[in-house]
Formats: sequence, C-alpha cells, structure tokens
Amino acid sequence: MRLDFLNRLQKELSVTSTALHEAVVSIAERVNRKVQILRLHWQASSVLEQIDAVSHDLGHRIVNQIAHRPSERRPLDVDLSEVDRIVNGAATHIQALKRSLAELDVQIRQLKLETIHEDLLRLQQDLSHRASGIDRVMVPQGSAAVGQRIGDVPRSSSIHIATVMRGPFLLEPAENLTFQAGDIVVLIGGQTELDRLSIWLTRRRHSMPAATQSA
Repeated sequence: MRLDFLNRLQKELSVTSTALHEAVVSIAERVNRKVQILRLHWQASSVLEQIDAVSHDLGHRIVNQIAHRPSERRPLDVDLSEVDRIVNGAATHIQALKRSLAELDVQIRQLKLETIHEDLLRLQQDLSHRASGIDRVMVPQGSAAVGQRIGDVPRSSSIHIATVMRGPFLLEPAENLTFQAGDIVVLIGGQTELDRLSIWLTRRRHSMPAATQSA
C-alpha cells in the first residue's frame, strides 16, 4: 500500500515538474519573441533614418554642384554628368536600404503572427475548458442569412458576434447590419449554440418548386 502511494506521488510530482518546465519555457520563448520584435523595430527605425540622411545629403550635393559651377558658363551649359552620377548613386543606396526595410518588415510580421497564433490557441483552450469556443463562419452565396440583420440572428445571451469581416474591412456587429455573401462572421460562445448558429448562417435558401413558379 505504502509503495503504491509513493509511486503515485512520484508520478504526480513528475507531471507537475514537467508542466512547470513547459510553462517556464513557454514564457521564456514569448519574452524572447517580444525582444526580437523590439530589436527589429529598432533596426527598421535605423534604416528609415539612413534613407532620410541619404535623401538630405543628395539635396545638399546637388545644390552645391550646381552652385559651384564655373561663373563663365551660361546656365544652359552646365555639365550635368556629375549630378547624374550623384543621383544614381543615391538612388542605388536608397533601393538597397528599402530592400533591407522590406526584409525586416517580413520578419516582424512573422514573429507577430507566431505570437497571435499562441494567443489564439491559449484562448481556445480557455474556452474549451468552459464548453465554449471561438468559430469563424463564412456566409455562402445563396444562404438564407444573406439580407438578414444581425438583430434577427436567433441566439442566446451566451453567444457573441465579435466582428464581421467584409473584404478588407472589420465591421462593427451593429443590430442593423445586414449579412452579405462572403461575409466572415467571428463568433464566441457555448459550443452547442455555436453549432446551431453556424448552421443558421450557412443554410441554403429554399427555392420555390417549378410548378409554383409557373403558376
């Protein structure tokens, strides 16, 4: 009996230790990711400052080049080859800096997506422990929900429409907002109610029989 108790205690301690280790690693990775994002933002800010400096220097060099031309030359006889060389050099430098800025932007977006993915997973876990969830439903073409107002949605108080995504826009889920085909509806609430509402949003509109239409 005592041996069984000690074995169970050892297993529980092992599970607790593993969970604690995973939590510490997760927090460390999250902090490290945020530090990387801040570092990349600092680098992007530095690149932008370099672009401004190159543009500022280009303006000064052009002005000096034209202002210091030999006085005996007429304005139309100014040799612009040196100006062209200065402009081309600055343009090449700025293009290289812009490429670096684009690469930094991609890295920042990737890190932010990883952070958002972790947050969504954690949110989904929290909701699942409460028999709830978060759902994404697209209103299909021909759905009976098309033209219906959000205020007409049959839902309980436990269901919340977080937002409606239409094209590039996030729409406020106002009561008088009408659904359109292609709308993406984000729902949060009890899983059973979510399933019912998903069916309501995606059900097909019943067409009238041919005999009735001809009549």
